[in-house]
Amino acid sequence: MAKKKAAAKPPTKSEILGTIADKTDLTRKQVSEVFNELSTLIGKNLKSSSKQFTVPGLCKIVVKKTKSIPAGERVNPFTGEKKWMPAKPARNTVKVRPLKALKDMV
Repeated sequence: MAKKKAAAKPPTKSEILGTIADKTDLTRKQVSEVFNELSTLIGKNLKSSSKQFTVPGLCKIVVKKTKSIPAGERVNPFTGEKKWMPAKPARNTVKVRPLKALKDMV
């Protein structure tokens, strides 16, 4: 029987920081600070009136507002049976869309 190859595991945060530090002339601590500042910047922009942030060449992050759903009976699409569902309030969801450059990398 043929053996299955183990799926490659995605890199850990430590591996990512180490690789970037090795490729650039920055220390791991400096790279970590860059990522922390980037996450702070993304959070500020998503909370602002623009509600979007673009990571150049990679992705666009957008906040979408979903409508509230009232309580009531709804049909389960898998079984076809009706079931009582509780109400869901309106909320903000985050959508991440890849840009063309990221799509071309794959």
